[in-house]
Amino acid sequence: MEYKEYGSKNNDIVILLHGGGLSWWNYIDEISLLENEFHIVTPILDGHSGSDTNFTSIESNALEIINFINKNYNGKVKLIGGLSLGGQILLEILSENPNICECAIIESALVMPMDFTYKMIEPIFNLSYCLISKKWFSKLQFKSLKLKKSLFALYYEDTCKITKDNLIAFMKSNSNYEVKNTLSHTKAKTLVLVGSKERPIMKKSATKIVHLIPNSELEVLQGYYHGDISINHADDYVERVKRLVR
Repeated sequence: MEYKEYGSKNNDIVILLHGGGLSWWNYIDEISLLENEFHIVTPILDGHSGSDTNFTSIESNALEIINFINKNYNGKVKLIGGLSLGGQILLEILSENPNICECAIIESALVMPMDFTYKMIEPIFNLSYCLISKKWFSKLQFKSLKLKKSLFALYYEDTCKITKDNLIAFMKSNSNYEVKNTLSHTKAKTLVLVGSKERPIMKKSATKIVHLIPNSELEVLQGYYHGDISINHADDYVERVKRLVR
């Protein structure tokens, strides 16, 4: 795993975990808004463009980040945020180490396995992976994700570098993740975010997470899609970061 860091190391530490198929630029605007007040760390998750390791599991990514925090920040940081796959990794971190952060923001994290989707991922990507490098196909995928237009160049460059095996691996892990009951031990003050325009299974997942984390709050973001707030509405995301830590 590779790590990008911004802002003074003397400031409180905020770690932001990007979504599957994205990279550090998931939080590009948040970085510019937060780096004067916090030290921002954006890991590049295993199997993604710029990482140094193939993707094996959500659990192995969580353990790597826990070890990074133990080694570099004495085992605790101010806040960890994560979107989708990054949110699942954050849930695993909190399940393994209940004291690792004071605050957490979990955005659009699936915790209810989708068996049919899991079974279809490999055959679908075996057939369609050759299209990923085609700009017209990438534009269609980009549009379906509802990312802001300014991110397309970064999205296209990085998705072209993700291998088929890694893409299949993290997509299967994402569709099959089950939250651990040890999540209920976390001490982090937690905000759980889900968009009102997301699939019902995402809203059910958010509710399940809130029921497991004692000191948590659920916010349904009206009119928002999957990952919308961190990717497209950095001001709103940063406002919630600052409100949570203060």
